Parts: sequence; structure tokens; C-alpha cells
Amino acid sequence: MFTGIITAVGAITTIQPKGGDVRLRIAAGKLDLRDVQLGDSIAVNGVCLTAVELSSDGFWADASRETLERTTLGVAKAGTPVNLEKALTPTTRLGGHLVSGHVDGVGTVTEWRPDGRSWRLRIQAPDGLARYIAEKGSICIDGVSLTVNRVDGAAFELNIVPHTLAETTLTDFNTGRRVNLEVDLIARYLERLLLGDRAAQPGSAGLTEGLLREHGFWK
Repeated sequence: MFTGIITAVGAITTIQPKGGDVRLRIAAGKLDLRDVQLGDSIAVNGVCLTAVELSSDGFWADASRETLERTTLGVAKAGTPVNLEKALTPTTRLGGHLVSGHVDGVGTVTEWRPDGRSWRLRIQAPDGLARYIAEKGSICIDGVSLTVNRVDGAAFELNIVPHTLAETTLTDFNTGRRVNLEVDLIARYLERLLLGDRAAQPGSAGLTEGLLREHGFWK
């Protein structure tokens, strides 16, 4: 588990094809690796990866076909900057929100403009994720925990403060950029729980208007 509070910006330095998937070497930047052991989880642009080799200034991790197909790691190149966060511990301050590092989909930046000292970011999410994105709810963008300001269908807006710009890869964003999205963990589980016994049936429809009416959430 993670918090979405980025502690370092690193970079992918090597991409090694391995039997249909890849092994990545990530330079850790200012991330302190002294307490990291083999097998530990590190979020790389919001993707939970396992450290399989360690050095003083970086680590290696494997990315499966599933990961490459469902995240922006599939199109990453050597030199790509990445947001890094070590897995939380029982004493970690939970300054963001609970993040699993399991990316739900890839969105596209459609607007990126200054707004005072902050920047306004608008992202178009895949239609299937729209039901999980709520105004003033939490969402993870390339591993960064952010608050949704407005929602319009599958599009949503966020405000990026100067500190976040300075400490993450968001400072390099531009229109057209593809980003990893992880919706709020509670929303995903709530949908599944509302299905009840129907969750075991193949082809369960997920959260629908009828299901919401049945449970008193829609009148």
C-alpha cells in the first residue's frame, strides 16, 4: 500500500526485453534505498513494482505483459522521469489517501494551464472509470494523490499546487500526455459489495442505476 505522496523523482534508465515482458532499471534519485530489501514494493508512476535487484542508486523491477498493456510503462523509454514512493509502514503519515499501486486505466491530459501560482489540469478518463470519480474525492495520477475539483462525464479537473509541481513529474505535463489513473480504493470495493451474491455470476454488470435503486441510493 502507498499514500500517493511522492518522495522522489527518478528515471527509467534501462529497459531489457525478457521473454515477452521487460525488466526495468530505475535510478532512484533522492529516494533513500537503505531500508529497502529484495522483494519490497516501490510505486513507479503509480504502478506497484517489486524490487528484484538493488544498488546504492537504483533498483531493477520486472513489468509483466499485464502491466505493460494497462499502464504507461508499456510506452516508456530509457530516460523517462518517474514518480517514486516506497510502500507505507505502520508509522507512515497518511498525508494522501490509500493507494494500492494497481492502475485502473490510462487517461489523457486535455488541458494544462496556469491558474495563479497553481496549475489547472483536466484529464479525460476511460468511460468505464467515470462512475468511480467524484467531486472532492481522491484520485491517483501517475502515483500522485490528488483531489478532484470538478467532474464532467468521464472528464475531471484538478488543481496542482506549486509544491506538487516542484516534487513530481507533473511539472513536465502537457496536453496529450497519457497518465496512469487509480481510482479511490473504497469506491471499487463498494461497487463489488453492493452486487452481493450476484458478484459470483459471470458477466456481472457492475454498478447500475437499477442496483443503486435497489439499495436506496437512487430515488
